[in-house]
Amino acid sequence: MNNSRFSIAIHILTLLAKAGGEWVPSDFLAGSVNINPVLIRKEVSNLRKKGLIISKEGKNGGSRLAKPAEKILLSEVYQAVRQSALLGQTRNSPNPDCLVGRQINNHLDVLFQDAEKALIGQLNQKTLAEFSNQFH
Repeated sequence: MNNSRFSIAIHILTLLAKAGGEWVPSDFLAGSVNINPVLIRKEVSNLRKKGLIISKEGKNGGSRLAKPAEKILLSEVYQAVRQSALLGQTRNSPNPDCLVGRQINNHLDVLFQDAEKALIGQLNQKTLAEFSNQFH
């Protein structure tokens, strides 16, 4: 994933975890992340569709976690916002007559897949609660 969606999603979810079940308005989230509220609402919508948060509209509306932070793995968050492979995809058109060129894309694909599996494995070992508890 070559963008900031994961860090924005973790930021949002950490704020919601720290809110203790209170409804947190998107303007507050946007202020903390320091980005446009439209981008926050877009990510909130995605996280809602993925079942990580619930939202309600109106004067006293906002968002909160859909389940306890102890039950949300960081790997779930990664999968919810993942748009492309961690290291991208091999789109090179190397020389097929070259020993390396004709094989490089296949070997890079395996390398990239292994790296992403390792990342997901690491994220699968930490809950949102564990991450959120770092903030005092």
